[in-house]
Amino acid sequence: MTSVLARYEALLASGELRADAEQSDAAERLDRLQRELESAQSGGGLLGKLFAKKREAPRGLYIWGGVGRGKSMLMDLFHDSLKITQKRRVHFHAFMLEVHALLREERKKEQGDPIPPVAATLARDMRCLAFDEMVVNNSADAMIMSRLFTALIVDHQVTIVTTSNRAPRDLYKDGLNREHFLPFIALIERDLDVLTLNGPVDYRMQRLGGMATWHTPLGETATAQVREAFYRLTDYSPEDIAHVPSAELDVGGRTLHVPRSLKGVAVFSFKRLCGEARGASDYLAIARAYHTVILVGIPRMGPDNRNEAARFVTLIDALYEHKVKLFVTADAEPDELYAAGDGRFEFERTVSRLNEMQSDDYLALGHGEE
Repeated sequence: MTSVLARYEALLASGELRADAEQSDAAERLDRLQRELESAQSGGGLLGKLFAKKREAPRGLYIWGGVGRGKSMLMDLFHDSLKITQKRRVHFHAFMLEVHALLREERKKEQGDPIPPVAATLARDMRCLAFDEMVVNNSADAMIMSRLFTALIVDHQVTIVTTSNRAPRDLYKDGLNREHFLPFIALIERDLDVLTLNGPVDYRMQRLGGMATWHTPLGETATAQVREAFYRLTDYSPEDIAHVPSAELDVGGRTLHVPRSLKGVAVFSFKRLCGEARGASDYLAIARAYHTVILVGIPRMGPDNRNEAARFVTLIDALYEHKVKLFVTADAEPDELYAAGDGRFEFERTVSRLNEMQSDDYLALGHGEE
């Protein structure tokens, strides 16, 4: 079997996947794109290649939907099945880091607008560029994306295929200087087919297999449990833990460092998020950008930790209101984290929310869903 659709139907037949109309539609559309790209490459000889370059590139795809709906699985099938050499698959965050590095090198040359030569470099020997998890978290990316992708799609005839947890109109929502990003949204809606993948089956949560989300006491056992959750949610190999990418979130012109960031999952230490001076805007930025947060090292708190406890309350409020899934390692169960101190009464609401966030009903909700 060499086509996307044949491989997808084989997974259905084996019982590894359940029937899902939106998923099936996406598989058929990817299958058609595969045939278009392979057909465009099949012209033999110099004359065929000459006309292939002049031919308009096949229309790309923007596939969006909630976590665990099969986006990465379909991207795997597409990229593995696609029999052309001029293809590349890359995580979107890694791609943008590469873009900024190329831009820095071009600016050193002081030869005018750096975006066209960077686009030319990226498009060299490239006909299909596939992204995992398109997300825009900072103004630096937002400012250049419209012009960069216009050059790739229109000038260099690169077919873009990308997945995202957000609809195009919700990318970089409430971001700084978002008006400069709006042309990029228009570009997506004009030049890519937008497909929704929000079927009833959350395969990624199924993959967790009923794993607990709250792990106590602190120690190697608890750490191993959240590490396993990270691997199951991101498909990242345990052997490559040192290479898990980080990220920078834009918070009103400031940057918030995310130590581990992959496929909508962020990993933080309690000390970094609640032991440092942070406010609601930091926590809201995290809640909007990530469908899952893994928070490690939550200590027992008391009167001497009232500032940390207050920040923790604000963090949980933001995550809860955006229906972010939370996995933790902690020194105690929720109702024993802050037994006494200023704000103990207010902390009761946080305890209630932490307990609810462990429930199957909460975990079944989509990111941002009321």
